[in-house]
Amino acid sequence: MSERFLPPDGAAGPNGLVSAGSTGVGRLGIGLAAVARPAYITAGRNRDLGAHRSIEDLRARSRVVLDAAYAAGIRYVDVARSYGRAEEFLAGWLAAHPTFDDVVVGSKWGYRYVGEWRLDADVHEIKDHSLAAFERQSEESLALLGEYLAIYHVHSATLDTGVLTDVAVHEAMARLRDSGTRIGISTSGPAQADAVRRALEVQVGGLPLFTSFQATWNVLEPSAGRALAEAAAAGAGVIVKEPVANGRLAPGGQDGSPGAARAAELAEGLGVPVDQLAIAAVLAQPWAGRVLSGAVDGEQLASNVAAAALQIPSDVAEELADLAEEPGSYWKARSARSWA
Repeated sequence: MSERFLPPDGAAGPNGLVSAGSTGVGRLGIGLAAVARPAYITAGRNRDLGAHRSIEDLRARSRVVLDAAYAAGIRYVDVARSYGRAEEFLAGWLAAHPTFDDVVVGSKWGYRYVGEWRLDADVHEIKDHSLAAFERQSEESLALLGEYLAIYHVHSATLDTGVLTDVAVHEAMARLRDSGTRIGISTSGPAQADAVRRALEVQVGGLPLFTSFQATWNVLEPSAGRALAEAAAAGAGVIVKEPVANGRLAPGGQDGSPGAARAAELAEGLGVPVDQLAIAAVLAQPWAGRVLSGAVDGEQLASNVAAAALQIPSDVAEELADLAEEPGSYWKARSARSWA
């Protein structure tokens, strides 16, 4: 099953409007990071999930979200080895819907989930970018997802882990690439752009190794934008995660920061929830091939999907461009968020 990226658009249109509506729901994806494990850093989890976080509770919730996403026209699903039982839940859902052969799956290796399904775990995931980790986790992912696994990312690749210079790991990933799975990286932290640019340089067998890039970009943290545009110009696929900044740009998630508060005010002025404005702002970026929703229920999913029809007036787009926080401060605050 081949991975597909729709051609980007979303440039300024008539009357100074920056339109995400012309891009369509097909550019949205659904991620299971928040629904396939009991604890995560997204704001409002007690409100959204309450105490209903057993394995079977979240398996059922994942099915509801996946059903709603598919019905809305979303065909890309994002999971990872460290997202609790995300791959398992998705595999079960796919097995129950054998006619959904147009679903495209991206997963990630490089972290292990170690939270033991506890909210109060001291550590929820452990990073490991070794060759042994790739060989073990890629085998696990393929066993669950099979031919649906179209893209396999290094999870949170950074310059300091060595994964972007490890020739043995690159050769192993290239074997998976040559079998038909696209290889990429996801990024996190204030040096996302550096990781993207370094990954674009890596070749194995005379061919680029990393041709998919999943990165955080939102109106509070747009620092990777230029590097992601370079990746898209080079022919790579670009997937944007955390468009609502882990809930800071979702209804009820404002944390008192000026940027998040102003985004909510701008959304109110347009008569839409702030998540719609935040996602529409990402869809308006010409290099953003796909944009991930992290919805945990059908209502959130419907609101996220509605962003595809939102036109952002040019004056609002200009204000949104002024909301960027200093990247180091943004990521320091993100790292300090508690798992709940």
